[in-house]
Amino acid sequence: MKHAFIFPGQGSQFPGMGKTLYEQPRAKEYFEQANELLGFRITDIMFDGSAEDLKQTRVTQPAIFLHSVILFETTPDLKPDMVAGHSLGEFSAMVAARVLSFEDGLLLVAKRAAAMQKACERNPSTMAAVLGLEDAKVEEVLAQIQDEVVVPANYNCPGQLVISGSIAGIQKACEALKAAGAKRALPLPVGGAFHSPLMEPASEELEAAIMNTQFRNPTCPVYQNVDAQPYIDTSSLRQNLINQLTSPVRWTQSIQHMAANGAGLFTEVGPGNVLQGLVRKITAEVTTAGIN
Repeated sequence: MKHAFIFPGQGSQFPGMGKTLYEQPRAKEYFEQANELLGFRITDIMFDGSAEDLKQTRVTQPAIFLHSVILFETTPDLKPDMVAGHSLGEFSAMVAARVLSFEDGLLLVAKRAAAMQKACERNPSTMAAVLGLEDAKVEEVLAQIQDEVVVPANYNCPGQLVISGSIAGIQKACEALKAAGAKRALPLPVGGAFHSPLMEPASEELEAAIMNTQFRNPTCPVYQNVDAQPYIDTSSLRQNLINQLTSPVRWTQSIQHMAANGAGLFTEVGPGNVLQGLVRKITAEVTTAGIN
């Protein structure tokens, strides 16, 4: 049985995250290094900030990355046979597979967060959760909305798909999806259309940073969001990470492929347990665990 490690994305943050972890000497070194690299004390916000403070994209993304990666680095004897991360979590997975160093991973995440924030301010946009409708039906409904940007963004599990687009596009889509039989089509409290063509300016900025960062051969396959396939060559890992910002997160398909390729235990590393719940909805044939 193979052991898969999975890493959460934005939305998993909580006030006080990492505070207990900081008490470990090795973890403290990582956190203090992060404060220095980022140029502000992110630990103050993580440990003592409010939920509102943690919602700022420039804080949220590095905070979740740090919580996940430092947990991974300070837990002994973790040897993944394969890894994957949900959206932002893909950067944590890259560090776990030794593709990126801790420092490079953190700097790329900080760059990604800043670029996404800028893109959100340039193009007011949003996302919505669609529940109780087959993926193919959601895709069919969205394809009929021609005058606005609205696309599938996160294939989270069967019957749960997040869509992304312009504010008007999301409003139209929610009405059309409810009419098509969705149990719920609910706009989310996010400040932008992540994983959509509206993130193109952020993708261009991130591409420059990624192309200037050293990528090493991974210690195990990385299942990437853009097409749910496993990769071990650095050129593909790099390009897929660039394309990720404007492409949907194919999480359902990633878990299905990992299970088909022998993963029997999925361990979520980082804040919360959302991914464990999604894995159980995608396939009942595996065991889930968490390090949080």
